[in-house]
Amino acid sequence: MRHETDLLIFDWDGTLFDSIDWIVTCLQQAACQTGLREPSQREARSVIGLSLQAALDALYPGEDEATAHRLVTHYRQIYHTRPLSSLGLYEGVPELLLALREAGYQLAVATGKARSGLDAALNETGTRHLFDATRCADETASKPDPLMVEEILEELRVVKSRAVVIGDSLHDLRMADRAGVRAIGVSQGANDHEELMALSPVLCIAKIQELSRHLLA
Repeated sequence: MRHETDLLIFDWDGTLFDSIDWIVTCLQQAACQTGLREPSQREARSVIGLSLQAALDALYPGEDEATAHRLVTHYRQIYHTRPLSSLGLYEGVPELLLALREAGYQLAVATGKARSGLDAALNETGTRHLFDATRCADETASKPDPLMVEEILEELRVVKSRAVVIGDSLHDLRMADRAGVRAIGVSQGANDHEELMALSPVLCIAKIQELSRHLLA
């Protein structure tokens, strides 16, 4: 795979950053504060990777705009009560990203986070300089729409056959498939190995650190 790939497009939450349990907690608490039914762990995990608005539409179809706005507001308030830091990255991620860049790969992020959220995360983790391009759900289409990937490919002038999407959720893999790009699943986050393999990624690893064996060896 190493000699067939120029660009690695990473998801953020659950792939590079260990935030799945925190996102679930925030969604559940925000729902309670808004007076909505609390989603189960499985329901909350199933929408991670979508834009926040798309996640709310999936969890609470038909809710009016005012209720959705209150839920978004509560979610963001709760989410930001936990400070960001490089300690939130999965073990070995900074070293992995640096090694991938030094090996000649271009790196990008395609995330369901809002631009303000990703910028804060990149700044606080000290990883902004490692990425050649980033796309967020509030500035383009939400996953699993392929637009994020297509825009990154166009910006970096990379053809589909030379790129790989790396993510922990079904939304990541569906986005890759719709963009005509290969995908690697990482089962440490929102979806498990069996769920990810159902979408036929070229590879499914248990932890992000395992990428080094396949892309740097």
